[in-house]
Amino acid sequence: MRDDKGNIVRIEKGKQKGKPQPDTSLRDTENVPLSEDVERYFKREVLPHAPDAWIDHDKTKVGYEIPFNRHFYVFEPPRELAQIDADLKQCTDRILTMIAGLSA
Repeated sequence: MRDDKGNIVRIEKGKQKGKPQPDTSLRDTENVPLSEDVERYFKREVLPHAPDAWIDHDKTKVGYEIPFNRHFYVFEPPRELAQIDADLKQCTDRILTMIAGLSA
């Protein structure tokens, strides 16, 4: 965070004392390939766009992302429009019959 004069606001208490106070509205995450060094990626991809950004190593996680839809999804085309229209007409007719029975 920055104060009204543009100076970095630092944390005053606790174990984080002296560190810059983060602006939580600017918090972001990055997915870094496992084969790449995190610091090198950060310098190349993040710092040119946000020069005062930093990595909170306490929140860094290592893992894999498995996109299940990409690997297991099988596209099923929708039914023909005429078939959908016929089903809707059948439902509508049944509802109208039930309404007619209530008003009789």
